[in-house]
Amino acid sequence: MRTKLMVVVAAAGLVLAAAPLRAHHAFAAEFDQDKPIKVQGSVTKWELTNPHSWIYIDVKGDDGKTATWMIEGASPNNLYRLGLTKESLPAGSVITVEGYQAKDGSTRAVGRNITFANGKKFFLGLMEAEGAPKQ
Repeated sequence: MRTKLMVVVAAAGLVLAAAPLRAHHAFAAEFDQDKPIKVQGSVTKWELTNPHSWIYIDVKGDDGKTATWMIEGASPNNLYRLGLTKESLPAGSVITVEGYQAKDGSTRAVGRNITFANGKKFFLGLMEAEGAPKQ
């Protein structure tokens, strides 16, 4: 009986440990390398959450309408190592984002680089993902 319990607990532990791996996606599953984007807008929100961060920016289109873009970035830990902190992108900051649009054509993209109004450029840390175009 005790052996069965240990086997069940060990199996449950393995299943739980594998769940985050299953949830992680490859670049090509969600984003299209044939849809490069370059958008400029004002930061409305920056979520430093795992496994990926999200930058929300309001981008004015050619028609004058504003659309909110969701830009996926690397994990907070990776961004900190690259020099970005939670204070780096306050609401209202104007940035230019280069990246790749979602396959569904929505205003969602994976970011490659962000450039601040002063010309300072940061790598968003995701281009090492499986299927991502090489720089």
